[in-house]
Amino acid sequence: MAPASGWALNYERLFDALPSPYLIMTADFTIVTINQAYAEATMTDREAVAGRPMFEVFPDNPDDPDADGVRNLRRSLQTVVDSGRPDALALQRYDIRTPEGEFVERYWSPVNTPVFADDGSVAFIVHRVQDVTDLVELRRQGHEQQRVAAALQTRVEQMEADLFTRGRQLQDANRQLQRVNAELAAAGDALRAQQQAKDRFIATLSHELRNPLASARAALDVLGLDVPDHPARAVLSRQLTALTRMTDDLLEAARVVTGHLQVARRPLDLRTLVAATVRDIEATRPGTAGIRLTLPDVPATVDGDPVRLAQMISNLLDNARKHAPTDIPVHVEVTTGAGHAFLRVRDEGPGFAPEAAAGLFDPFVRAGTSGQATPAGLGLGLAVVRGIATLHDGTATAHSDGPGTGATFTIRLPLTDAPPDSAEQRPTPAPARAPMRVLLVEDNTDLAAMYAVLLRQRGDTVTIATNGADALAAAHQPFDLILCDLALGDDPDGYTVARRLRRTPTHRSTRLIAVSGFSQDTDRERSRAAGFDAHLAKPLDPARLDQVLSDLTDQPTPGQPGPRLA
Repeated sequence: MAPASGWALNYERLFDALPSPYLIMTADFTIVTINQAYAEATMTDREAVAGRPMFEVFPDNPDDPDADGVRNLRRSLQTVVDSGRPDALALQRYDIRTPEGEFVERYWSPVNTPVFADDGSVAFIVHRVQDVTDLVELRRQGHEQQRVAAALQTRVEQMEADLFTRGRQLQDANRQLQRVNAELAAAGDALRAQQQAKDRFIATLSHELRNPLASARAALDVLGLDVPDHPARAVLSRQLTALTRMTDDLLEAARVVTGHLQVARRPLDLRTLVAATVRDIEATRPGTAGIRLTLPDVPATVDGDPVRLAQMISNLLDNARKHAPTDIPVHVEVTTGAGHAFLRVRDEGPGFAPEAAAGLFDPFVRAGTSGQATPAGLGLGLAVVRGIATLHDGTATAHSDGPGTGATFTIRLPLTDAPPDSAEQRPTPAPARAPMRVLLVEDNTDLAAMYAVLLRQRGDTVTIATNGADALAAAHQPFDLILCDLALGDDPDGYTVARRLRRTPTHRSTRLIAVSGFSQDTDRERSRAAGFDAHLAKPLDPARLDQVLSDLTDQPTPGQPGPRLA
């Protein structure tokens, strides 16, 4: 059978693929070719060495006066030519020249084998080498090959034993991991249950605290109808306002800690919001010296929640007024720079040690200085400030040069290029409204009576229902406005009442407003989903109610979820 086509090419590939280094030379020691392994071992190139004398390509190391590699290899090659027999050399040091011209130390174990011509003479010599440099290095370090082999064998046996032991350990670890995973799952369920219990507690606390506050506030407003300027009424009003704010701070701080505080952000001009908040505070909480406000000429547009930011500003101003002397104003400044808006509130109060600055924003921290009484409050206002700033991608910091030097609180918020929302403009006072037919659904009879007095004083006709069933029964007649508590004690609750009313033709478009001590974001979402137009937190402010009704009048689709209203 004739050889397959391309046999020579396949032979060359076979030679080149041999794992050991091979060199083929003529009988006069001229290199014919080398395989890839030889080229890699000697750092040479096949095309560069082919046709060149062996000892020109691989000379002795000129820096080694004892080098004898060329002499020994030449003798072996000559022996092969003269005798026609293979010749193996003992371990040889034969340094190799790198492409950069430097020599590196190498040790080889060479074997030279003749290839005969037809006339029986030696035509070629196959020069095979084995790089044993690593073995020589081991011997230099005192490790004989037998000891290395023995050590390797011992290591293999040890590894087998370790593998068996670790296999057992892995099985045990897997069983433990399964137990731990089960415990973690149980702990996660318990944690979720605790979180749900905490949420329920916060909601209940909100309701239980706001209800008596709402009753007291409503009663005070009723008294104000007859004795609006009595000093005792002013004292009660201030104390109720303070208690309401502490309740709000407690609930808001709980939301911050649990991560449940939510924001509805939109572009707004911080200047407008700060100015409006300052006006409100000066009107409702007058002080001796007032507030000095400095605003920039250019807009300070931020992406913010106006309700939360106003709360943050109010908390900062309350904190400053607690500490500032009554005859020295609090300074409020808005500036812009480096892509941020800055709100600074500075007071001339007792100040604090610089190292105490970071801790002022922690819950329940109330900073006082030596010789000064600790300010009133729960120590939650600044914690809420930091939480709101963080939710707006901002920061809250405090600075004082020390006791007796006053304090500056700075809020930094990123600016936005978006134009301020047209809805940002603060609403004008609600116009006087016409008397309305009002259904008031409230299970607290004292509170219901006080609200009814206030509403009737404004000209409204009020029907009171103290539970959900009575409310649904009364709703067979038309009303212009239904004010409904959410927690009515007996079934149905306020959410159910709203859903049922929305299914009736009579009240599909009636203004329906939730008035409740449950005022968390989740409560507001539930009330919107149930069909309420707005959600007001107790205590109910009649002026605020008028403003909400004015806002709702502008909405084209009554009875649908409206804007977030506090």
